Amino acid sequence: MSDGKNGITYADAGVDIDAGNALVDRIKPAAKRTNRSGVMSGLGGFGALFDLKDAGYTDPVLVAATDGVGTKLRIAIDTGYVDGVGIDLVAMCVNDLVCQGAEPLFFLDYFATGKLDTDSAARVIEGIAEGCVRSGCALIGGETAEMPGMYPAGDFDLAGFAVGAMERGTELPAGVVEGDVLLGLASDGVHSNGYSLVRKLVEVSGLGWEADCPWADGTLGEVLLTPTRLYVRQALAAVRAGGVHALAHITGGGLTENLPRVLPEDLGADINLDSWDLPGVFKWMAATGGMAEKEMLKTFNCGVGMILSVSADQADALAALLAEEGETVYRLGTVTKGAGIRYSGSLL
Repeated sequence: MSDGKNGITYADAGVDIDAGNALVDRIKPAAKRTNRSGVMSGLGGFGALFDLKDAGYTDPVLVAATDGVGTKLRIAIDTGYVDGVGIDLVAMCVNDLVCQGAEPLFFLDYFATGKLDTDSAARVIEGIAEGCVRSGCALIGGETAEMPGMYPAGDFDLAGFAVGAMERGTELPAGVVEGDVLLGLASDGVHSNGYSLVRKLVEVSGLGWEADCPWADGTLGEVLLTPTRLYVRQALAAVRAGGVHALAHITGGGLTENLPRVLPEDLGADINLDSWDLPGVFKWMAATGGMAEKEMLKTFNCGVGMILSVSADQADALAALLAEEGETVYRLGTVTKGAGIRYSGSLL
């Protein structure tokens, strides 16, 4: 094989294959931490194999979910605090899977950038691995794409893909009826939705990312990058205990838009806004932007990251189980006749 006369390489075009290989070597220990029953292959192949029988399933139904982190990434990139966005990426996928009654089994990630910074990318992917460990799913593959000219210097984007399974006949939602009790699980802040508005409100406030956070210890950037809470193990424990009819992950659209997604068309919900205290981040945003309560409830989780619709006669036992699993549980209200969410009390 003869050498070209001009000596131009792929690296000259902006793609560093050696950096990509170095990244794979660095993240292999993190990926290995996520191994679980069913994993059949490691990183580096053209595809990843998973054995459902080895994972304990006899008649499985597969469930798939995909998501990203959205413009929360802008804050992570601008501040350099990239370690937690990998957890966000996993959470936004696996929290959706569990709403179908599925156990997350494995996860794949897509990391795209203009020029690969091995250390920054590794920190992100190590965060993805941590999210997988906490959720009981395996990081079995992914793609790192270095694309010069597609992203400004230092920028990157993420996408995540999760697959879970359940035994046939155990799908959720199922059996939601009038009188079901709605249990809310506390969020860890804004999670990963509404950050275009969050960034606008920070701009209006005149504060920088390194300013002291007005409602918590740490800088404003650090606190706003608090990762999305993972509800998988806790929610699955409740589902397996019995009495859970539906779960709603409160993401973009807030309580107003997400809870109806798991209710039958002829049923809605009565929610008492006095049943929990609005966290400081949401009070600050509402005050900074002069936001109406209605707008808050259809934009943010407002302190409730997951809602369970449960049998009334098992509500107390399930609330106690979830508390034992480490959750802060709110009794929000009940499922009622007539579509739509009806609020009482006051959030602000």
